[in-house]
Amino acid sequence: MTTRIRIDATSAVPPYEQVRGQLARMIGDGRLPVGTRLPAVRQLATDLGLAVNTVARAYRELEGAGLVETRGRHGTVVAPGRDDATDRLHRAATEYAAEALRLGVPPDRALALVRAALDATR
Repeated sequence: MTTRIRIDATSAVPPYEQVRGQLARMIGDGRLPVGTRLPAVRQLATDLGLAVNTVARAYRELEGAGLVETRGRHGTVVAPGRDDATDRLHRAATEYAAEALRLGVPPDRALALVRAALDATR
């Protein structure tokens, strides 16, 4: 698993977002199918040379997006019940977030732009 995740220390994208984005893409394209158990937070952090809190944040954000679920002592697994539209929209949102970071647009401004675009389509 860790051979698939790469952290670019020179990137403007924070390490937690690199982990989250790469795992989200692997889930979205089926490389990590439903029920796949992710490495323990501590183990992945050690493998990637990151702080435990960095990987924990990535996992929390994946859980918040409904891509994984944490089952206590049974670990974190890829969640069932996703649909293709949600997966595609999540990938688009991930790309948008990365582009906003690359361009130096603050998160609150990037979110305001999305809200304005959604409001304009109503």
